[in-house]
Amino acid sequence: MPGPVEAILIGAGSRGRDTYGAYALAHPGQLRFVAVAEPQPIRRGRFAEAHGIPPARQFETWQDLVGTGQLARATVIATQDATHVAPTVAALRAGYDVLLEKPMADTLAGCVHLVRVAEGTGRLLQISHGLRYTPFFSTVHDLIARDRLGQVIAVEHRENVSYWHMAHSYVRGNWRNRASAGPMILTKCCHDLDLLYWFLGPCERISSTGALVHYRPENAPPGAPARCTDGCPQADACPWYAPRLYMDLVPLLQVARGSQNLVERLGATMALDYPTLTRLLRRLAPAADAMLDYRGWPISVLSEDTSPAARWQALEEGPYGRCVYRCDNDVVDQQVVTMAFPRGVSAVLVMHGHSHEEGRTLRIDGSRATLRGRYTPNRQEIELHDHHTGRVQRIRIRQPVRDATGHGGGDAGLIDAFVAAVQGHSPPPTTARASLESHLMAFAADEARLKRSVIDVEAYRQQAEAAAARQDKGKTE
Repeated sequence: MPGPVEAILIGAGSRGRDTYGAYALAHPGQLRFVAVAEPQPIRRGRFAEAHGIPPARQFETWQDLVGTGQLARATVIATQDATHVAPTVAALRAGYDVLLEKPMADTLAGCVHLVRVAEGTGRLLQISHGLRYTPFFSTVHDLIARDRLGQVIAVEHRENVSYWHMAHSYVRGNWRNRASAGPMILTKCCHDLDLLYWFLGPCERISSTGALVHYRPENAPPGAPARCTDGCPQADACPWYAPRLYMDLVPLLQVARGSQNLVERLGATMALDYPTLTRLLRRLAPAADAMLDYRGWPISVLSEDTSPAARWQALEEGPYGRCVYRCDNDVVDQQVVTMAFPRGVSAVLVMHGHSHEEGRTLRIDGSRATLRGRYTPNRQEIELHDHHTGRVQRIRIRQPVRDATGHGGGDAGLIDAFVAAVQGHSPPPTTARASLESHLMAFAADEARLKRSVIDVEAYRQQAEAAAARQDKGKTE
């Protein structure tokens, strides 16, 4: 039996450490990290210690790591979106197979360039579209492929971003500004657009509307300061009040209250309904304190030290303590994308950042049946409404046991598939060129929104390919 795939990690932030690193620790026979590149010493040292990586294979920059020669079969790249292209190109040309975080790049030119380099080197480039590997969306795809719905006529897919997640990632956080991170329809919804491509085939035409409606200075309540920690008079009434999100953990406890894990559910109910008693129990009982002292995402993003004192300091000094109406954000908080697919299928993607509950919902109407689906952290369910019999079949999707890496089991399935492809046990489940389709759709949707136009996606694709070819030719001359 072959040993694990050896890999290097570029970027040991939350995804690098908590998704890919956690998988390797849980499945040592499948994946083993032998080197790491990470500019922050604390993150680099923490990852190296967890994976037994010696000092000689710990690097501050990806250039130093890739420049030492090929150290493994594969590379996992989990840097920020704007820094995907250069290390991926270097790794592919150095002979590595690459698993790259989505989105591929923050520009269309960068995305096309990556695909051309992967095809030119003959190396595997797999994008982390983990939703394809979830039991929920795999079931939806299977129902369509088996003609259970008949001819697909219309699709409505909603990406319901919760109010607190919107504030964390797209108002205060790393993806708040289009110039530095790309449009939100790309950074949040290339997952969703990839699913539509997987279900329906290549998009033919696309149009879009949307704007930044709420998280703007003119909507700030009277007297709201620049920071939540500066004594906001609206603190008790504001859903986005930073101490409520990051100190009291109210949204996370609300999610945990619906958990299938009895201990999590009881702990969340106690903390929400009896906060004073909960604080007393945490002081008196170490076990209760450990159960309720959550320090994972998004808490882990505030600072390397996630203690309450360090969290509060991060809110006083860092980006996550800012008033949501006084940030430098400019990405939309709602967008609707209308698409035409082959065989006359129409689809609508609705994305917004004002949901009470994080999750995706969808409706697919076919000639024989209607599918309605709900995909949230605590409930994954599909209903099939048969047109002929009127019967309703409910398919409850059970959460996978090994779901520590997130995305409803999709991340684990994604890494499984990558490992199998690198080992030659099975062909790659999808190609970089197939992953490019969702990115094309995202950039086309953003352009259509800004220009108030309808875009022919095939013509848009050809223009992007031609521009990339001219650019590559210029570099070689």
